[in-house]
Order: sequence, then structure tokens, then C-alpha cells
Amino acid sequence: MLSTLLFLIAAMAVAVFWFAGRAAAETATRLGQVACARAGVQWLDQSVHLLKMRLRRGSDGWLGLERHYGFEYSVGGEDRRAGRIVLHGRRLHSLVGPMPPQDSPA
Repeated sequence: MLSTLLFLIAAMAVAVFWFAGRAAAETATRLGQVACARAGVQWLDQSVHLLKMRLRRGSDGWLGLERHYGFEYSVGGEDRRAGRIVLHGRRLHSLVGPMPPQDSPA
């Protein structure tokens, strides 16, 4: 009876961890697509990939998971450049990648 209960608790913890990871990956995907659209570059492979995950304190002082996602984009269609999105929980911590074009002085 106790072993069944412990198994169910462990299975539930794994499921919660997996669903939180999927939600964070979907958030990172959406942020990467928006950044590429604003910069006028092509979003490649239509996905992000997890590079690193670690525990880190947020600005509120609470421990949370920080996930680093990588993605690729192309400026001219013949090149491949790497970008990175860092999320703390599901909040954007930093984005390194395509920049919107600078307005030229008139």
C-alpha cells in the first residue's frame, strides 16, 4: 500500500515536471518566433532545443528552474545563426538573437 502511494507521488512529480518543461518550451518557441518576425529574419527549424537547465533564484528571491533554449535563424536565407532564450520559470530572463533593423536617419 505504501509503495503504491510512493509510486503514484513520484509519477505525479515526473508528470508535473514534464508538463512544465513543455509549457516553457512553447513559451520559448513563441518568443523566438516573435523576435525573428520583428527583426525581419527567417525562423529556422520551427523549434527550440533545451541547452541547459539549473536552479536559480529569481528577482523575487524564490528558487526556480532556469532553462536555456537555443534556436536558429537566417538573415539572408543562405546563412545560419544561433540565438538563445533564457527563461526563469516561464518568464523571459534574456534573449540573444536577431535584432530589429535600426531606423536610418532621414
